[in-house]
Amino acid sequence: MSTFQDFDLSNQLHYAIEDLGFVTPTPIQEQSFSVIRSGKDVVGIAQTGTGKTFAYMLPLLRDLSFSKQINPRILVLVPTRELVVQVVEQIDSFAKYLNVRTVGVFGGVNMNAQKQAVAQGSDVIVATPGRLYDLVLARALQLKSIKKLVIDEVDVMLDLGFRFQITNIFELLPEQRQNIMFSATMTDDVSVLIDDFFVTPHKISIAVSGTPLENISQQCYAVPNFYTKVNLLSHILKDKDTYSKVLVFVSYKRGADRLFEAMQEQYGEEACVIHSNKTQNYRLRSIRQFDEGSNRILVSTDIMARGLDLEKITHVFNFDTPNYPENYMHRIGRTGRAEEEGNSILFYTEKEKSFKESIEELMDYQIPTIEFPSEVEISDQLTPEEQPRIKEGNNPNSKTGLGPGFHEKKEKNMKTNQGGSYRREIAKKYKKPKTKGDKNYNKRNKR
Repeated sequence: MSTFQDFDLSNQLHYAIEDLGFVTPTPIQEQSFSVIRSGKDVVGIAQTGTGKTFAYMLPLLRDLSFSKQINPRILVLVPTRELVVQVVEQIDSFAKYLNVRTVGVFGGVNMNAQKQAVAQGSDVIVATPGRLYDLVLARALQLKSIKKLVIDEVDVMLDLGFRFQITNIFELLPEQRQNIMFSATMTDDVSVLIDDFFVTPHKISIAVSGTPLENISQQCYAVPNFYTKVNLLSHILKDKDTYSKVLVFVSYKRGADRLFEAMQEQYGEEACVIHSNKTQNYRLRSIRQFDEGSNRILVSTDIMARGLDLEKITHVFNFDTPNYPENYMHRIGRTGRAEEEGNSILFYTEKEKSFKESIEELMDYQIPTIEFPSEVEISDQLTPEEQPRIKEGNNPNSKTGLGPGFHEKKEKNMKTNQGGSYRREIAKKYKKPKTKGDKNYNKRNKR
């Protein structure tokens, strides 16, 4: 088994790796190092939580020479603001003993401060596509010196609608560059992007997206409705020693807020929430408090399922079952990171049962079902989305059929607008109204 000591690295990088406590590289790190250093275009497919950031940054930092130039030489594109902050922090830790200037830019905050930051010069710029494109259009940033382009979590970017910005950024970059792309899934959209912009890329595939992580224990509960799920989750989380750092995924922002309010009633300051409607400062504060242990429970939408590296998460709860099975894989990948033991618990209703079966089919694994605890109250309260729709039997527009109040129109009311008698008579006489373009048209058609 190889170690980082076997890698051709500078002493400064070895010192930083020792400070981080890394000894053995993950498979994606080991296989990527020499290929990226060769300068070839690279496509890396690996499960979330396998150290993809270190996999692409280590060889890039190894060959990044000192420079005082203003324009950056390495561009890293990531889908979310939180990932920008995290990747910048990670690069700074990797380059602790190197003279490397790293700048992160993202939307949702004032652009003037970011203009000043990039104007001071950088070697590596980490950015969301939208804000990077804005800075280039504002002539605050030039991409003419970019030699290495990294796109991290590219499938998420395409899902979030960044295709337009990514395509435009490709056109602004120098033709002579190395393209590096890392992702957890290979979708059709990703394949099209690779075919359009990559030159005979070297593909590194560590794990198929449907392969369950072996170090994650999975369980599931059949639950009738939303508020019964709330009761079950509250009951389980009473064991604070076992469930000491819990990430709870909800598919929609409204549901996340609803669950957070319910968790606050019982657990108060132990709970926090994050989704795209929250302000940037609120999101970063929630992540920091959860990561530091100030908050034990973090309720989140799928914005948190990709890329963010939060350590020591004991359990991931799928409060609802994602309708795309790949999302389940990304969610549970938040626990059991760095080869530690992880736990995943899934709640599903009767309507979500087909989603659970799709997940099991993708993984080729049957998630063990746990019996619903008898001491947990089954709630009769339904969310607006769960409440049955009221069908109006006598409404003629109802799809349930025609009610007794419906009757056919009378003959005089069945007439339609024919455009007026004068227009109809002219149409009969000339077949087609006279036009300036062809004055002889009506004469020819009278013969």
